[in-house]
Amino acid sequence: MRKLIMTATTLTLLMAGQSYAASLPGEGITVKPVQSTISGETFQTLLVSRALEKLGYKVDAPDEVDYNVGYTSIASGDATFTAVNWQPLHDDMYLAAGGDKVFYREGTYVTGAAQGYLIDKKTAEKYHITNIEQLKDPKIARLFDANGDGKADLTGCTPGWGCEAVINHQVKAYQLENTVQANMGNYSAMMADTIARYKQGKPILYYTWTPYWVSDVLKPGRDVVWLQVPFSSLPGAQKNVDTKLPNGANYGFPVNTMHIVANKAWAEKNPAAARLFAEMKLPLADINAQNARMNAGESSDADVNRQVDGWIHAHQAVFNQWINDALAAAKS
Repeated sequence: MRKLIMTATTLTLLMAGQSYAASLPGEGITVKPVQSTISGETFQTLLVSRALEKLGYKVDAPDEVDYNVGYTSIASGDATFTAVNWQPLHDDMYLAAGGDKVFYREGTYVTGAAQGYLIDKKTAEKYHITNIEQLKDPKIARLFDANGDGKADLTGCTPGWGCEAVINHQVKAYQLENTVQANMGNYSAMMADTIARYKQGKPILYYTWTPYWVSDVLKPGRDVVWLQVPFSSLPGAQKNVDTKLPNGANYGFPVNTMHIVANKAWAEKNPAAARLFAEMKLPLADINAQNARMNAGESSDADVNRQVDGWIHAHQAVFNQWINDALAAAKS
């Protein structure tokens, strides 16, 4: 009799466990995240994936694609979400893929993302360079000539990221075409060469953004300085954006925010995930710190997964609140 009672109790517990699992809103649903080939984006993508898994979703590893491919994939339903929608940098790609009619974008995941042009501090101070417009002077431009063609070599970015459109537009707008060559290609490889030149004591001119590891290696204020621009000038959907800061400084790019963007029809059918996407927030400083660890060698899949788990452990109460609010949204 006692054995029967224990068996019945065990069965009841198993059934309760199955009932709990089945009650999770994401049970039986597969999520397909996308990000770019920038390895530093994996951390913020996986953090969203971890939260979705707590809601019962099966989350695939992120597919690495060009941003424009990512947006069209989400719009068509071939992918579910991206955690790296830069606004306004990606506005043209976002709108071209269907905009708010096909995308769900609520809340702000990351704030304070900056971009711009920098040169080494030694050259800036020696030649009193503070504005990229000064590179119209061939003598100033030749200081940054890396290949002997007489033009300044500007390390740009990888085609397809969105930044290349702004850089090319501004080179023309600031009348730098005769003295500056904006180089586009594999950003990591180009920056490795730029950093090597810096270590050799040579002048450098490059584009970068935060959060990213570059500003941990070449620290603004210590090693390099930001260049201002003569006036606001951006292409496409950003053409009317004023990049001048309240203090009067103008670095050519507006401060961006980053958002989680999902397929709108999918989000409407998954209110728990939609609430999660709208509520999650990740401090810029935490992304910078994680990216610096990756650049220092902790960049394997196991390393990044451990860093994600470490962030969750350090912010467990916040993470739990996201999950609880998402579960509540599924029941309302």
